[in-house]
Amino acid sequence: MQKMINITTENVDKRLDVFLSECLTEFTRSYIKNLIEKGSILVNGKSQKAGYKLRENDSIFLDITAPEKLEAKPEEVDFEIVFEDGDLLVINKPQGLVVHPCSSCKSGTLVNGLLAKIKDLSGINGVLRPGIIHRLDKNTSGLMLVAKNDFSHKILSEQIKNKDCHRNYLALVNGHFKEREGKIETFIERNKNNRLKMAVSDKGKWAITYYKTIQEFEKYSLVEFDLKTGRTHQIRVHSSYLGHSIVGDDVYGKAEKGLNGQLLHSHKITFIHPRTNKSMSFSAEIPQYFKDYINKLR
Repeated sequence: MQKMINITTENVDKRLDVFLSECLTEFTRSYIKNLIEKGSILVNGKSQKAGYKLRENDSIFLDITAPEKLEAKPEEVDFEIVFEDGDLLVINKPQGLVVHPCSSCKSGTLVNGLLAKIKDLSGINGVLRPGIIHRLDKNTSGLMLVAKNDFSHKILSEQIKNKDCHRNYLALVNGHFKEREGKIETFIERNKNNRLKMAVSDKGKWAITYYKTIQEFEKYSLVEFDLKTGRTHQIRVHSSYLGHSIVGDDVYGKAEKGLNGQLLHSHKITFIHPRTNKSMSFSAEIPQYFKDYINKLR
């Protein structure tokens, strides 16, 4: 579909993505934002950000196709259930498993596996992300929370937002941090030159990561990271920003022979149970391939 829209007085100062979501009701706002980022939507012949404030007589050109309709179906997928009750699950996601279906991965995801194993999942995030409160990157392993109903989903999401849910990660990084422990605070936004990557910037979303060196090897360090915010690729971006990319990270560092992705593992999660109000904490050992790599360094 190609279309030209001219902005009149009543729509001045509206955000570009908000205005288009009102006009193009067949598309979700997130899909429209994705089109803006890809350059499929131009304002006065130029790419603009989703938050661009419209001006009178602006001309918006759209060159878009309808998104392919996706659905999640139950499939047998391998992952470990660490804890389960009537409200939630704690699962241990293996490296290489995508969390939910998308245009580039339509099946074989964690969600497909959850649908095969679990009768009820929360519906707040729609049919493609049932139960999903937060995500892990495809090649990051470890603990995740999954909600079985909307009641628990809302409360657990608020805990993550308010930093009452603590997530700790272990990673093997290249080199040694100057200080053995500290805090990394930056803005993070999408990389302007590669939309698949994130980058530290002077604007974007504020991101805070605490780190602590657990053990140093000749050329590497085993580091624990504590997330205070949950930005996309946050630990990977922050570690790389300080010059210590995570071993095996082929996006923010370099691929490592014998590894299928970064040595980054969500090893501990602590939260308040949404119904009992009791503190709960779970941990998961690093995977065997992670252990094997470290053992070679000793």
